[in-house]
Amino acid sequence: MLRLTDLYVYPIKSLGGIRLDRAELTDRGLRHDRRWMLVDETRRFLTQRELPELALFDLRLRADGLEISHRTRPGAPLAVPFGLTTGEPISTAVFSWPVETVAVSAGADDWFSHALGRRVRLVFQPDDAHRPVDPDYARQPTDQTSLSDGYPYLLIGQASLDDLNAHLDDPVPMNRFRPNLVFTGSPAYDEDQWREFMVGDLKFFAVKPCARCGIPGIDQATGQRSPEVLRALNAVRRRGTKTLFGQNLLAEATTGWLTVGDEITVVRRRDEA
Repeated sequence: MLRLTDLYVYPIKSLGGIRLDRAELTDRGLRHDRRWMLVDETRRFLTQRELPELALFDLRLRADGLEISHRTRPGAPLAVPFGLTTGEPISTAVFSWPVETVAVSAGADDWFSHALGRRVRLVFQPDDAHRPVDPDYARQPTDQTSLSDGYPYLLIGQASLDDLNAHLDDPVPMNRFRPNLVFTGSPAYDEDQWREFMVGDLKFFAVKPCARCGIPGIDQATGQRSPEVLRALNAVRRRGTKTLFGQNLLAEATTGWLTVGDEITVVRRRDEA
């Protein structure tokens, strides 16, 4: 039996993730997932690709907002409230896709700039800022995402990670791959063949394999690069010019709840399309 075993959100793009027992769907992914991100002085978005130290920021969801701390730098945590609707407009982009954001606060900018030793700004994607997914993979014109790399949800099977770890001397945890949904109950990489599936009573569509960058090669506990993970990943999952691990998803619904333990039912596979 296929079961949903883990749910994660990453409120600030490329910073630490938060495991949840229940998560709410919205019109652009799980609530609070990648709605904030850091940009540099040129308004270019920042990730662990160029700043591995971003892995060292821990986040917690509080009733009224986020609490952010740095794992190795002493100091008071930063509180970022939910519900931001106005602020200095910041036009930026995630890769080549434009996105409209607003500045959170000068205090947040100063806190992160001090922690990182360089000038950065924290921005937020408000509810009225819409960022469509790649139209080549969208199911309808209203499909959108937050500040993720490209899609609102990422799914990975636990068996797939177990298979990859069989090729490593030191196994790595799932947080290297930053999924939203993790499941058990199928062979390794079975999710590659899914096209439509249900999690409880919510329908999802696997629209595109996830092409991996260098972030899986960063230890999320230390922020240090470990190239042996990328070597194993390339050896096991190289397909043409890309290395694939996990499936990017769209959801049929824009409301509803996922709960760890939900049953998963595959409705249609790619060879049945």
